[in-house]
Amino acid sequence: MGPSGTGKSTLLYIIGALEPPTSGTITLDGQNPFELKEKELARFRNRQIGFVFQDHCLLPQCSVLENVLMPTLVSSDGKDETNRARELIEQVGLIDRLDHRPAELSGGEKQRVSLARALITKPKLLLCDEPTGNLDHQAAEVVAMLLLDLHRLQETILVLVTHNVELAQRLPRRYELVDEQLRQISRE
Repeated sequence: MGPSGTGKSTLLYIIGALEPPTSGTITLDGQNPFELKEKELARFRNRQIGFVFQDHCLLPQCSVLENVLMPTLVSSDGKDETNRARELIEQVGLIDRLDHRPAELSGGEKQRVSLARALITKPKLLLCDEPTGNLDHQAAEVVAMLLLDLHRLQETILVLVTHNVELAQRLPRRYELVDEQLRQISRE
């Protein structure tokens, strides 16, 4: 948590190996991703990290199923991931919307598709940047419950940036980024 403009999203991008740090190093699963060559870095991100952004980042021409399967196109080792995608889509409550395009979905539904897509490769780290920020209270609650439940079920490390105090209070550890300083504000 922290005020707008303090660098929360930038911190997520650095943790997610999307932006290199200006100083220091990042180590994920014993690996400094910024030491990898470009293709290796892309593969590392694809297999180790799931991203859920505030604006969904869904491909408008693709169905729900195709959007969820998108990360597997890069990481596929020949396995058909369709069954896993269907299971995730069912877990997020959208199995009846499998063939719908993003324009046919509500904001909350798009965010649930985004969450299923982030989990398709079984990442060790799930990074969420304001995943409930653009949603009404009811849709935000559905997405929050899914994040917390799927995080527990997937045994994935969840790092979530939010302004939603109610959501933050449901997390076991909370940090605040203020004046370029990250400090722990609670720990269960």
